[in-house]
Amino acid sequence: MRRLLALVWLAACQRETAPPTVVQQTKPTVVVAPAPDVAPTKRHIDLVSALPDGPIAPYVQAEMARAKTDGRRLLVYVGATWCEPCRRFHDAAKAGELDDAFSDLRLLEFDLDRDRDRLAADGYRSEMIPLIALPGADGKGNGRGMQGSVKGEGAVAQMRPRLEELLRLPDSPQERSKR
Repeated sequence: MRRLLALVWLAACQRETAPPTVVQQTKPTVVVAPAPDVAPTKRHIDLVSALPDGPIAPYVQAEMARAKTDGRRLLVYVGATWCEPCRRFHDAAKAGELDDAFSDLRLLEFDLDRDRDRLAADGYRSEMIPLIALPGADGKGNGRGMQGSVKGEGAVAQMRPRLEELLRLPDSPQERSKR
């Protein structure tokens, strides 16, 4: 009897085994999130403050090489904090107001009060400021540039076409590098 009870108990404790379920395998679905709307990076005029001391020509040459590597054109810019047209041009460049025409431009900025002697020693002389000059291949000033502007709100507008003309000069380092 004990045996019989043990068998009944064992039979009752066993689980019912269901027939195996057939699972149909499918290829995993890959959900790709849409790419975010990323606008192409807009380039701006690159304003580079010049080193406060040392010879200018080798520094300008190094900046010309760096600009070329970066796909930019380099001009030497000489201004002063007390010069209204200089401030207006600098502020417009910094604010991106000239990017539509000059987005590939790099301006190597010098301060006339601080850098006057070393600028003159390397050929960057002018009667008026702002001076925006095309450097020679040797990094020195060669007299090719624009200088001065009107005071007031029209300063940047007056400088813009002159700057465009300066950048079109056929024998600029930028033009020579394209040949």
